[in-house]
Amino acid sequence: MYQRCLRVLSALLIVSAVIPALSQAVPERRRVVIKPLPLRVGAGYSYYGSDWSGRIGGPTVWIDFDVPKLPPSWSGFQFEAEGRDLNYNRTWSRTVDPTLRQYTVAGGVNYAWRYDPAFHPYVKFLAGIGNINFETQHPGYRKDSRTFYAPAGGVEVRAYRRLWIRGNYEYQFWPDFFRHHTLTPHGFTVGMYYDLSNFALIKYPNW
Repeated sequence: MYQRCLRVLSALLIVSAVIPALSQAVPERRRVVIKPLPLRVGAGYSYYGSDWSGRIGGPTVWIDFDVPKLPPSWSGFQFEAEGRDLNYNRTWSRTVDPTLRQYTVAGGVNYAWRYDPAFHPYVKFLAGIGNINFETQHPGYRKDSRTFYAPAGGVEVRAYRRLWIRGNYEYQFWPDFFRHHTLTPHGFTVGMYYDLSNFALIKYPNW
């Protein structure tokens, strides 16, 4: 009888020691956080005045990468890469060039004001290579390219959790085009992007 009671008491002591250990292990497991990627990946549609032959539209894609190791007050700075292909929805008139196409690849710096959890105005400055296809009176000259630069700005509005809507206006400068003329395509882009960064949910911890 004495041995049986001793066994029961030993079992109770073991269980009482295990339960606190398990209760401590569960919160520790919940604290495990997968390291996020400091990226924002987006796509949209652009509609630009070509400064050549009416207006023209097409798809745009971009990637924003947070500048690392900045203090919190500078956390809105990002490196941005952007690609655009304007080859659709030309305005129709007698002056429209049916072969017109403008496509660009650019990179630069973007600063977003992130103090509101659902609304971010931003400005950016990009530089890159612009290519244009067109019709001319010279059969051998139907394509050209230039290094261009482009100030831009807009707003980002949270749609749901990590999904954001972006509206952007950009003004491009293609210097030294046809006898020192500067080509200035400009227009709007509307699209959506997915925020993979940890900052995306910092104001919404329950999401």
